Amino acid sequence: MTSIKEVIRCLEEIAPLNYQESYDNAGLIVGNASQAVSGVLVCLDSTEDVVKEAVEKGCNLVVAHHPIIFRGLKKLSGQSYVERTVIRAIKENVALYAIHTNLDNVFYEGVNEKIAQILGLINNHILHPKADLNHRDAPVGAGVVGQLTVPLSEMEFLKLLKSTMRCGCVKHTQLLNKPVKKVAVCGGSGSFLLNQAIKQNADVFVSSDFKYHEFFDADQKIVIADIGHFESEQFTIDLIAGILSEKFSTFAVRSTEIYTNPINYY
Repeated sequence: MTSIKEVIRCLEEIAPLNYQESYDNAGLIVGNASQAVSGVLVCLDSTEDVVKEAVEKGCNLVVAHHPIIFRGLKKLSGQSYVERTVIRAIKENVALYAIHTNLDNVFYEGVNEKIAQILGLINNHILHPKADLNHRDAPVGAGVVGQLTVPLSEMEFLKLLKSTMRCGCVKHTQLLNKPVKKVAVCGGSGSFLLNQAIKQNADVFVSSDFKYHEFFDADQKIVIADIGHFESEQFTIDLIAGILSEKFSTFAVRSTEIYTNPINYY
């Protein structure tokens, strides 16, 4: 039987834990690494319903993109969704593992390369390389920048973006009335990379969680396209499930059927 430890080793060969940001909490959060795996459920967010789904599908390991615990828990009384999820996981003997900013920061089989592939970008490379993390041949860093095979008008690109990324809406800055050739992307909260996208001469920067005043920072140099946090990372589920399915055949790898996006659109 395959152990949780072996699954973790596979994931961390692709995205080592030391690649995660200092604020992050990737890794095994709940569970015993020596336990045998009966099945894996992949999701973006570990919630109580996802743990319930894992049990129903015979999975004793949940691999999520977002860590359920970011800060230390001082109590487990079930007063928050985090506490209830952890309690349920322990009660049901379901391990919770998160592969977060470490997966964001790798290029090959990483979150942002996946987005670039979905958008059909070519000649892709890391938007903001991190030399201090690059102790092997594979590139490491934040975001990805690439080129469209055929230039599009800004409105054509926004339509393509909304369709391929399954967005309820796209919040964007003023259109600049020039062709879109070069596109920068960052799954999740990517406003910290805006200046890098501008320096790389990207025509559009696709990310999420921009604050009101941060949209002004585009300064008519680039179009910011904010597609929503969940929407920008939703294909990470397919990415992780594909990695595990290719590597392991002794247990089932399933993708969650629960829509965990906490944001709704009217």
